Amino acid sequence: MLDQRQLYQRGINKTIDWWIVACYVLLSLFGIMNIYASVHSSGPSSIFDLTCNSGKQIIWTAGAYVIALLVLFLFNPHIWEALAPPAYAIVQILLVAVIFLSSDVKGSHSWFKFGPVSFQPAELSKITTSLFLALLISRQNFKMTELKHFAAVAAAILVPMATIVLESETGSALVYCGFIFMLYREGLTGWLLSLAGLVVLLFILTLKFSPYTSLMALTILVSLCCSTYRKRFVSWLTKETPLLVFLSFLPSLWHSLINRLVPGADLAMADLDPSVTDTVLKASDWSFLLAFKPMYLLAALLAFIIIKAMIRAYEEKSLALWSAVGALFVGIALTFSASFVFKNVLQDHQRTRIEVLLGMKEDLAGAGYNVHQSMVAIGSGGVVGKGYLQGTQTTYGFVPEQSTDFIFCTVGEEWGFLGCAFVIILYVIMIWRLIRDADDCREVFTRVYGYCVAGILFMHLFINIGMTIGIMPVIGIPLPLFSYGGSSMWAFTTLIFIFLALYRQEKKYF
Repeated sequence: MLDQRQLYQRGINKTIDWWIVACYVLLSLFGIMNIYASVHSSGPSSIFDLTCNSGKQIIWTAGAYVIALLVLFLFNPHIWEALAPPAYAIVQILLVAVIFLSSDVKGSHSWFKFGPVSFQPAELSKITTSLFLALLISRQNFKMTELKHFAAVAAAILVPMATIVLESETGSALVYCGFIFMLYREGLTGWLLSLAGLVVLLFILTLKFSPYTSLMALTILVSLCCSTYRKRFVSWLTKETPLLVFLSFLPSLWHSLINRLVPGADLAMADLDPSVTDTVLKASDWSFLLAFKPMYLLAALLAFIIIKAMIRAYEEKSLALWSAVGALFVGIALTFSASFVFKNVLQDHQRTRIEVLLGMKEDLAGAGYNVHQSMVAIGSGGVVGKGYLQGTQTTYGFVPEQSTDFIFCTVGEEWGFLGCAFVIILYVIMIWRLIRDADDCREVFTRVYGYCVAGILFMHLFINIGMTIGIMPVIGIPLPLFSYGGSSMWAFTTLIFIFLALYRQEKKYF
C-alpha cells in the first residue's frame, strides 16, 4: 500500500499540467536575459544589478513564483468563484478612479503611483473579468443563445473595456476581443466572429480608400453569404456578379468620363477654393455631371436590396435574411462612423500610428521610427542571430521601449529566427495546453475561465509581436511573462495559476 507521501506525490504529478508550468518558467527566465540584453549598454554591472531593469525584473519574477505557489497550494480553489462578483466590482471602481486620480503617462491615465511603485488596474481587470464571465456562464440554465444571457455577458465585457478606452489605454482594451474566442467555444454562433472581422475590414477600407469601397465590399460579402446560404451561388455568379463588378469600377469609369467632358474637373474637385470650382462648373455645358456621385447609385441599390430582403425575410420567416439585413444596417453605420471615430475618439499618436501602418503616411523619424528600427533589428538577426549581448540595434539603443513593448526585437536580433521560433512555440504550447485542459474540465466555471486565459494570452502575443514586425499599430502592450514590468508579471502569473489551481482541484477526483 502506498504511504501518505507517495499518494501526495502521485497527486501532484497527475493534477498539474507541467507543460504549462515549464513554458511559464522558461518564458520568464528567457525574458530576464533579454531584458538585460536591452539595457546592458547603459552601464549595469551585471544582470543581477538591482538598479537596472533586469535586476528589478528578477525581484518581480521571484515574487511571481511566490504568488504562483500560494495560488496553487495555499488558497482554496473554490474561493475564486466566491470572489468573482466583489472583485469585479472593486476593480471596476479602480478603473474609473484611475482616470481622475492618476497623472498623465504618455497620454494615458491608467497608472496609480505610490512612490517608486506603479500599479495598473487594467492588468487586474483581465483576471476579474475572466472570473466573472466564468461565474455568469456556469450558472444553471444559462444559454448563450438567449438574449438576456448574452446581454449580461456582453455587458460584463464591454463595461471594463469601455472604461479602459476612456483611460486612453486602447491596447489593453483591445485584449478584451480575446473573449470572443471563449464565447464561440461556449456556443455563440460563428457569425459573431465574422461580424468582428467585418468591422475591422470596413474600418480599414474606409480609412485607406473611401466609404464607397467599404460599402461595395459590404454589399458583395452580404450578397455572397445570402446566396450561398440559400444555395443559389450559381445564380449569384451569373446574374449579380456582373452588376457588382460594374459598380466596383464605376468610380474609375465616372472619373474618366468627367475628365473628358469637363476639362479641369480634377483641379476643381481637389481645390479648396470654391471660386475655382464655380469657374469650372460655369465653363462647361456638362457641369451638371459633377453634381452626380457614384455613391448615389450605390445607395439606391442598397436601399432596394434592403427593402427586398426585408419583404422576403418577413414572408419566409428567415432568420438568415433578417441577419443579412441587420449586417447591412450595421455595416453602413460603421462605414459612415469610421471617420468620426478615427478623428474624434482616437488620440493624435494613435491616428498617426494607424496611418503609418496602413501606408497612408510615412514617418520613419516619428511615429514609424519604433517599428522601422524594430524590423531592422529583427531582420539583421538572420537565422541564428548575432549572439547574446552582440546586437548593435539593441546595444546602442536604437529601438525605444526595447525592454517593454519591443522586447521581441531583441530576441530577433540576438537569437535570430530560431530564437523567435523558440519563444513563439513556447506560447503556442501554453495556449494549446490551456485550451486542451479547459476542454477536459467537467466544471463549467473552470472550462470557461481556461478559455478566457487562452484568449487573453493569444491577443497579447498577436498584438505585441504584430506591432514589432509592422502588421499591427503600436499600441503599447507587453509580451506576457517576457516584457519588463512588475504589475504585468504578477497579473499574468495570477491569471495562469488560478486556472492551474482550478484544474488541479478537478483532477484530484478522477
